[in-house]
Amino acid sequence: MSALQLVIVDYGMGNLGSVHNALRFLGQPARVTSDPREVKVADACILPGVGAFGEAMMRLNQLGLVDALTEHALGRRKPFLGICLGMQLLAQDSREHGFHRGLGWIEGHVRPILPGVGVRVPHVGWSETDFDGNDPLFRHIEPGACFYFDHSFYLECDRPLVVARCRYGVEIATVVRRDNIVATQFHPEKSQRAGLKLLRNFLNFCIERRAIAA
Repeated sequence: MSALQLVIVDYGMGNLGSVHNALRFLGQPARVTSDPREVKVADACILPGVGAFGEAMMRLNQLGLVDALTEHALGRRKPFLGICLGMQLLAQDSREHGFHRGLGWIEGHVRPILPGVGVRVPHVGWSETDFDGNDPLFRHIEPGACFYFDHSFYLECDRPLVVARCRYGVEIATVVRRDNIVATQFHPEKSQRAGLKLLRNFLNFCIERRAIAA
Protein backbone atom coordinates (compact mmCIF):
# COMPACT_ATOMS: atom_id res chain seq x y z
CA MET A 1 0.00 0.00 0.00
CA SER A 2 1.27 3.51 -0.83
CA ALA A 3 2.23 6.01 1.84
CA LEU A 4 -0.48 7.93 3.67
CA GLN A 5 -1.33 11.12 1.75
CA LEU A 6 -1.68 13.78 4.43
CA VAL A 7 -2.28 17.48 3.81
CA ILE A 8 -1.93 20.50 6.09
CA VAL A 9 -4.35 23.22 5.01
CA ASP A 10 -2.75 26.61 4.40
CA TYR A 11 -5.18 29.52 4.56
CA GLY A 12 -2.70 31.98 6.01
CA MET A 13 -3.64 31.54 9.67
CA GLY A 14 -1.90 28.47 11.02
CA ASN A 15 1.27 27.27 12.71
CA LEU A 16 2.15 25.33 9.59
CA GLY A 17 5.87 25.05 10.31
CA SER A 18 5.52 23.57 13.78
CA VAL A 19 2.85 21.10 12.68
CA HIS A 20 4.91 20.09 9.65
CA ASN A 21 8.03 19.65 11.79
CA ALA A 22 6.19 17.50 14.34
CA LEU A 23 4.92 15.20 11.60
CA ARG A 24 8.39 15.03 10.06
CA PHE A 25 9.79 14.01 13.46
CA LEU A 26 7.22 11.19 13.50
CA GLY A 27 8.32 10.10 10.02
CA GLN A 28 5.10 11.17 8.32
CA PRO A 29 5.39 13.21 5.10
CA ALA A 30 2.79 15.95 4.71
CA ARG A 31 1.97 18.41 1.96
CA VAL A 32 1.11 22.01 2.85
CA THR A 33 -1.56 23.20 0.44
CA SER A 34 -4.30 25.73 -0.22
CA ASP A 35 -5.54 23.80 -3.27
CA PRO A 36 -9.11 22.49 -2.74
CA ARG A 37 -8.46 19.62 -5.16
CA GLU A 38 -5.63 18.27 -3.00
CA VAL A 39 -7.77 18.54 0.11
CA LYS A 40 -10.59 16.55 -1.48
CA VAL A 41 -8.43 13.59 -2.53
CA ALA A 42 -6.08 13.40 0.49
CA ASP A 43 -6.24 10.41 2.83
CA ALA A 44 -6.27 12.75 5.83
CA CYS A 45 -6.33 16.45 6.54
CA ILE A 46 -5.07 18.75 9.30
CA LEU A 47 -6.52 22.25 9.76
CA PRO A 48 -4.35 24.33 12.12
CA GLY A 49 -5.34 27.83 13.09
CA VAL A 50 -4.32 30.93 15.02
CA GLY A 51 -6.22 34.22 14.95
CA ALA A 52 -9.76 35.52 14.54
CA PHE A 53 -12.70 33.23 13.70
CA GLY A 54 -14.36 35.58 11.20
CA GLU A 55 -11.21 36.23 9.20
CA ALA A 56 -10.45 32.51 9.09
CA MET A 57 -13.89 31.66 7.66
CA MET A 58 -13.56 34.48 5.13
CA ARG A 59 -10.21 33.13 3.91
CA LEU A 60 -11.47 29.54 3.74
CA ASN A 61 -14.42 30.69 1.64
CA GLN A 62 -12.27 32.86 -0.64
CA LEU A 63 -9.94 29.94 -1.34
CA GLY A 64 -12.78 27.51 -2.03
CA LEU A 65 -11.71 25.40 0.92
CA VAL A 66 -15.03 25.24 2.80
CA ASP A 67 -16.62 22.95 0.21
CA ALA A 68 -13.41 20.93 -0.17
CA LEU A 69 -13.04 20.38 3.57
CA THR A 70 -16.72 19.47 3.91
CA GLU A 71 -16.49 16.94 1.09
CA HIS A 72 -13.33 15.48 2.64
CA ALA A 73 -14.69 15.12 6.17
CA LEU A 74 -18.45 14.74 5.77
CA GLY A 75 -18.79 13.51 2.19
CA ARG A 76 -15.90 11.05 1.99
CA ARG A 77 -15.66 10.62 5.78
CA LYS A 78 -11.88 10.76 5.77
CA PRO A 79 -9.84 11.59 8.90
CA PHE A 80 -9.69 15.24 9.86
CA LEU A 81 -7.78 16.96 12.67
CA GLY A 82 -8.53 20.55 13.67
CA ILE A 83 -6.05 22.36 15.93
CA CYS A 84 -6.85 25.39 18.15
CA LEU A 85 -8.79 27.79 15.89
CA GLY A 86 -9.18 24.81 13.57
CA MET A 87 -11.28 23.21 16.33
CA GLN A 88 -13.43 26.30 16.89
CA LEU A 89 -14.21 26.60 13.17
CA LEU A 90 -16.17 23.32 13.40
CA ALA A 91 -18.86 25.11 15.42
CA GLN A 92 -22.09 26.56 14.12
CA ASP A 93 -21.05 30.10 14.97
CA SER A 94 -18.88 32.47 16.97
CA ARG A 95 -19.38 35.96 18.41
CA GLU A 96 -15.70 36.85 18.30
CA HIS A 97 -15.64 40.44 16.96
CA GLY A 98 -19.26 40.14 15.80
CA PHE A 99 -21.38 37.18 14.69
CA HIS A 100 -19.83 34.70 12.25
CA ARG A 101 -21.01 31.38 10.83
CA GLY A 102 -18.66 28.42 11.17
CA LEU A 103 -18.37 25.17 9.25
CA GLY A 104 -21.27 23.79 11.29
CA TRP A 105 -19.96 20.24 11.47
CA ILE A 106 -20.55 20.18 15.23
CA GLU A 107 -23.60 21.52 17.02
CA GLY A 108 -21.99 24.09 19.27
CA HIS A 109 -20.97 27.69 19.69
CA VAL A 110 -17.69 29.48 20.33
CA ARG A 111 -17.69 31.40 23.61
CA PRO A 112 -15.21 33.86 25.16
CA ILE A 113 -13.19 32.91 28.21
CA LEU A 114 -14.20 35.41 30.90
CA PRO A 115 -11.44 36.81 33.12
CA GLY A 116 -11.72 36.20 36.85
CA VAL A 117 -9.79 35.18 39.94
CA GLY A 118 -6.92 33.01 38.73
CA VAL A 119 -8.15 33.26 35.14
CA ARG A 120 -6.15 35.43 32.75
CA VAL A 121 -7.17 35.92 29.15
CA PRO A 122 -5.80 34.64 26.86
CA HIS A 123 -5.24 31.20 28.35
CA VAL A 124 -1.58 30.65 27.52
CA GLY A 125 0.60 27.85 28.83
CA TRP A 126 0.40 24.31 30.11
CA SER A 127 -2.79 22.86 31.59
CA GLU A 128 -3.59 19.41 32.89
CA THR A 129 -6.17 17.65 30.75
CA ASP A 130 -8.71 15.11 31.94
CA PHE A 131 -9.41 12.65 29.12
CA ASP A 132 -11.27 9.47 28.30
CA GLY A 133 -8.58 6.82 28.64
CA ASN A 134 -10.59 4.45 26.45
CA ASP A 135 -10.36 6.75 23.45
CA PRO A 136 -7.58 5.50 21.13
CA LEU A 137 -6.44 9.08 20.59
CA PHE A 138 -4.98 8.96 24.13
CA ARG A 139 -3.36 5.53 23.91
CA HIS A 140 -0.06 5.43 25.86
CA ILE A 141 -0.62 8.93 27.28
CA GLU A 142 -0.36 9.15 31.07
CA PRO A 143 -3.44 10.32 33.03
CA GLY A 144 -3.15 13.97 34.00
CA ALA A 145 -0.87 14.81 31.07
CA CYS A 146 -0.41 18.51 30.35
CA PHE A 147 -0.80 20.14 26.95
CA TYR A 148 0.05 23.61 25.65
CA PHE A 149 -2.78 26.14 25.14
CA ASP A 150 -2.99 29.60 23.59
CA HIS A 151 -6.59 30.85 23.17
CA SER A 152 -9.18 33.37 24.32
CA PHE A 153 -12.29 31.52 23.09
CA TYR A 154 -13.51 27.94 23.42
CA LEU A 155 -16.00 25.57 21.82
CA GLU A 156 -19.13 24.80 23.83
CA CYS A 157 -20.86 21.66 22.51
CA ASP A 158 -22.78 18.55 23.54
CA ARG A 159 -20.94 16.61 26.22
CA PRO A 160 -20.99 13.22 24.37
CA LEU A 161 -18.68 14.75 21.73
CA VAL A 162 -16.11 15.78 24.34
CA VAL A 163 -13.35 13.22 25.01
CA ALA A 164 -11.02 15.54 26.95
CA ARG A 165 -11.47 18.66 29.05
CA CYS A 166 -9.69 21.05 31.38
CA ARG A 167 -10.79 23.62 33.93
CA TYR A 168 -9.97 27.27 33.31
CA GLY A 169 -12.63 29.30 35.06
CA VAL A 170 -15.18 27.09 33.32
CA GLU A 171 -14.90 23.57 31.95
CA ILE A 172 -13.34 23.75 28.50
CA ALA A 173 -13.60 21.02 25.89
CA THR A 174 -10.01 20.35 24.90
CA VAL A 175 -10.66 17.48 22.48
CA VAL A 176 -13.85 16.66 20.59
CA ARG A 177 -14.53 13.73 18.31
CA ARG A 178 -17.32 12.99 15.85
CA ASP A 179 -16.44 9.71 14.16
CA ASN A 180 -13.66 10.62 11.67
CA ILE A 181 -13.51 14.26 12.84
CA VAL A 182 -11.12 15.03 15.70
CA ALA A 183 -10.16 18.44 17.04
CA THR A 184 -7.96 19.76 19.84
CA GLN A 185 -8.11 23.15 21.55
CA PHE A 186 -4.49 22.76 22.62
CA HIS A 187 -1.50 22.59 20.29
CA PRO A 188 -0.29 18.97 20.12
CA GLU A 189 2.65 20.05 17.96
CA LYS A 190 3.88 22.24 20.84
CA SER A 191 2.99 19.83 23.65
CA GLN A 192 6.24 17.85 23.63
CA ARG A 193 6.03 14.13 24.42
CA ALA A 194 2.29 13.91 25.13
CA GLY A 195 1.48 15.95 22.03
CA LEU A 196 3.65 13.79 19.80
CA LYS A 197 1.98 10.66 21.16
CA LEU A 198 -1.42 12.13 20.37
CA LEU A 199 -0.33 12.95 16.84
CA ARG A 200 1.04 9.43 16.44
CA ASN A 201 -2.29 8.02 17.60
CA PHE A 202 -4.10 10.22 15.07
CA LEU A 203 -1.81 8.97 12.29
CA ASN A 204 -2.50 5.36 13.34
CA PHE A 205 -6.22 6.15 13.15
CA CYS A 206 -5.73 7.54 9.63
CA ILE A 207 -3.90 4.40 8.50
CA GLU A 208 -6.61 2.16 9.97
CA ARG A 209 -9.40 4.12 8.26
CA ARG A 210 -7.63 3.94 4.92
CA ALA A 211 -7.13 0.19 5.26
CA ILE A 212 -10.85 -0.29 6.00
CA ALA A 213 -11.83 1.83 2.99
CA ALA A 214 -9.46 0.00 0.62
